[in-house]
Amino acid sequence: MQKNSLIRFLLLASIALLTVVPLVAETPDLVAVTNEVTSELASIVARYSSDSRALSRRYDASPSPAADVRWRSFYDGWKTAMAEIDFDDLSVEGRIDYILLNKEIEYGLQSLEIEGKQVAEAAPLIPFASQIVALQESRRNFEKVDPGGAAKALDGITNVIKDTHASVERGLEKDDGGKEARLTATKSVAKRAAGAVDDLSRTLEDWHGHYDGFDPLFSWWTREPYEKAHTAIEAYSKLLREKLVGEEAGEDAPIVGDPAGRDSLMADLEVAMIPYTPEQLIAIGEREFEWCDREMKKAAAELGYDDWHDALEYVKGLHVEPGRQVELTRDLANEAIAFLRDRDLLTIPPLAVEIWRMTMLSPERQKVAPFFLGGEEVQVAFPTDTMSHDEKLMAMRGNNIHFSRAVVHHELIPGHHLQGFMIERYQSHRRLFYTPFWMEGWALYWEMRLWDLGFPQSPEDRIGMLFWRMHRCARIVFSLKFHLGEMAPQEAIDYLVERVGHERDNATAEVRRSFEGGYPPLYQLAYMMGALQLRALHEEMVVHGEMTEKEFHDAILQGGIMPIEMVRARLRGDLLERDYKTSWRYAGEVKGR
Repeated sequence: MQKNSLIRFLLLASIALLTVVPLVAETPDLVAVTNEVTSELASIVARYSSDSRALSRRYDASPSPAADVRWRSFYDGWKTAMAEIDFDDLSVEGRIDYILLNKEIEYGLQSLEIEGKQVAEAAPLIPFASQIVALQESRRNFEKVDPGGAAKALDGITNVIKDTHASVERGLEKDDGGKEARLTATKSVAKRAAGAVDDLSRTLEDWHGHYDGFDPLFSWWTREPYEKAHTAIEAYSKLLREKLVGEEAGEDAPIVGDPAGRDSLMADLEVAMIPYTPEQLIAIGEREFEWCDREMKKAAAELGYDDWHDALEYVKGLHVEPGRQVELTRDLANEAIAFLRDRDLLTIPPLAVEIWRMTMLSPERQKVAPFFLGGEEVQVAFPTDTMSHDEKLMAMRGNNIHFSRAVVHHELIPGHHLQGFMIERYQSHRRLFYTPFWMEGWALYWEMRLWDLGFPQSPEDRIGMLFWRMHRCARIVFSLKFHLGEMAPQEAIDYLVERVGHERDNATAEVRRSFEGGYPPLYQLAYMMGALQLRALHEEMVVHGEMTEKEFHDAILQGGIMPIEMVRARLRGDLLERDYKTSWRYAGEVKGR
């Protein structure tokens, strides 16, 4: 560790010792709890959440036409019930919940259409799906099982799986001039089908396990046919993943995402209450990138570098020694909390400070999550003794002191841990309206706000914070272009390396996590867009309004999670109309489609 970095680390340690919060008995203010302003529709939103979760548990086999019909009935029934509510008699809080719940219902119906198209694309690769789903639905309907018929059904499923397996294998061979049927698919559709096959395998296992052993006659008839079906479906999943998707390459397997397409993106933007098109959002991201470039050049010049990439390489080398990242994380968390409290920027409950915990990311997890992950338990990425030499160096460089200083408060306080703490205690019914624009946007907003308040104390600190802000800009560009079919995963990796300065392995892990980690299409752009929304709202309510910093930040956390346009309506006290449409151009006017 270089001398200046060591001095900084020791200074942080001394600060930490001074700012550790004593554990004291705390008397909760129950009067404040009982007087909390909430929505007239809180119980209705909670009922919708409970009912939808119950249906998800009941209709647990997919793809299922019966489930599709039931879900449509569910949404239509709720639409009818919502129309009977006297909207004009609702308060600001009630109107917000009404509008958001209606959007949730409409989005549910739209999702059925989108999912139906996705199922249809993958259907030729899973022709046995309906047979497996039928078995589970018969069980869920409490129909009497016929052991001999079940054995026959399993035998039929096995035959269809084997025939499909053979057709896919033929499709991998050279073209025979169309003399025999062959199954082929894009990697994205194949990966979607492989996921469906795995789900069907678990469904079949669940169905068989329900009767096996309990009904001796069932076991006598089905044990061997089930084993054959199980073996066939596992082999078929392996074929899809290794030969069609390309996962046989192991760690070097290609990154295969599932581009959403423009129509799906527009539907997601509507429910998130973002009044910009994907193309306009890319333009906003590139505009924010320009600011980062200017600031990065300034910080690099202060360190004596003409090229900011060289300054970034210098900062990457300022990491603690192996085994010291836990101490650094603790000290950085305490430093951020002290900074916030000294300026009275928001309420930080002592219990929130007391309960956060820390764990280390395994080498396997670091292959897809090479940086901090957070919440009540912050997850720390740093080398272990089982990593290769190159992997160790990359982990230390990617989690250096100044990068970490910009991330710890994002994950803990005032970021995700404090958010989660407050979500459980205020307007908890609004968890139904979860959106990454509020969740990730808040954490990135604080990176911006702390920058404005002088939290970065050196050019190295500023470079650390700018690296992450550039990363958020890049996420807008590469994620949207991928889902629009304009950028391949490898291009996204190159973009992160060249435009942001990522280590190549870390860039690969980031792109793999973005496209294969189960994140919805808008998740990666939500960091920057949510932050820009909150920054614009701060300008309106604090800089040009009458709220204090603390009032503003507390009001956001105590209002519950929801699209930030509704946060704005709540803070302004707007009595919204029943047919309210998204309209807040928080980033100004942007040219483009």
